[in-house]
Amino acid sequence: MTSHSPEPLLRNLAGSARDRSQQEPVGGSLAEIIGFNVRALRLQNQMSVSDMASKIGISKAMLSKIENAQTSCSLATLGLLAQGLDVPVTSLFRGADAEREAVYTAAGTGPIITRNGSKAGHEYELLGALRGQHKRLESLLVTLTEDSETYPLFQHPGTEFIYVLEGVMEYGHGMRTYRLNPGDSLQFDGEAAHGPTLLVDLPIRFLSVIAFPDHTPA
Repeated sequence: MTSHSPEPLLRNLAGSARDRSQQEPVGGSLAEIIGFNVRALRLQNQMSVSDMASKIGISKAMLSKIENAQTSCSLATLGLLAQGLDVPVTSLFRGADAEREAVYTAAGTGPIITRNGSKAGHEYELLGALRGQHKRLESLLVTLTEDSETYPLFQHPGTEFIYVLEGVMEYGHGMRTYRLNPGDSLQFDGEAAHGPTLLVDLPIRFLSVIAFPDHTPA
């Protein structure tokens, strides 16, 4: 198995991944959320209210009202604020979309579903499926027993991530084989033929998370 140094997590001002302040409002009115974000970004840029107001061409009193949620911003003012803070306009709305879909599955309550591997003795417990803005995410708890057949029998669009919880197996992907122990993980392109090739220590349980592209039917 090849190994390499992991790339650092993405953390940037556009919000690919970020730490959330304890003071940041979750929900609240749109004016409150915009005001909080404008103030936080202004302080991050080490600008006073006067400096920023002068930079973007609005009065100090208006900027103060915006930060304190005492007025609503026009689209033009939002554009000026984003330009002066050097961020996308969407950064001013962080927290406004706090209500996002989540899927909770209590231990042992996920439905057992049928997939191609079911014929080979593989058991699949669905832990959740979530359709996001760009793709569909499917999470499975896979159990392999002595009845499970072993050969690479899966191919699908998208990217798959597996994490071994229990047991030991050899897992094939394309022309390569990986020996996976508890705590080991493997991430790969699902278009190549893949699947367990040798069940070393039974039972084997692993998490499988598949991110399908948008065009894949549900």
